[in-house]
Amino acid sequence: MPTTATPNVLTDPGYLFWAPLASTEPTNTVVGSKFTDSWPVAWISLGATEDGSEFNYETNVEAVTAAEFFDPIKYATTERSGNISFTLIDWTLANLKRVLNGGTLAVVSGTTTTQLNSYTPPAPGSEVRSMIGWESLDNTVRIIMYQTLNSGSIASAFKKAPDKAGLACQFNFETPSSGNPFKIYTAGTARA
Repeated sequence: MPTTATPNVLTDPGYLFWAPLASTEPTNTVVGSKFTDSWPVAWISLGATEDGSEFNYETNVEAVTAAEFFDPIKYATTERSGNISFTLIDWTLANLKRVLNGGTLAVVSGTTTTQLNSYTPPAPGSEVRSMIGWESLDNTVRIIMYQTLNSGSIASAFKKAPDKAGLACQFNFETPSSGNPFKIYTAGTARA
């Protein structure tokens, strides 16, 4: 009777990072089947999420037909699209600025405990694209999304505990100058 190998599953929410476009990627140093290098300083940790994140990628194909054949001659890719979605629970103006694709974050007055801050969203058309990174908690998988733009509804529900306000995100992949919207790296042979 054949046996099935134990699957190499991912069961954790991982870590999320944000960086300006064209930021240096991690060097991807692997020791003991794990990434051991840190993410470069340009990559900001986005903090905790409500339920982890979801990586989505879709390829659409259409049938190429000919009148002389009942079956398609071939299928051709007509569209690809992807995104990563999550709800940040680290509710800060800095994260709100990242989620709303830029804008102006300013100190109005004061310092430390008397500091007053303000945020103004970007004007339509002046949104800033960014890079998003993800790494599994076991340090065996990394994803770099090279050019993204957040879209969708951002609704923060301010409710009684144990509910908490969040910043819902759906960072959509765009084609960067390299041509590749994302790259996935794994450490060691088990995830190859």
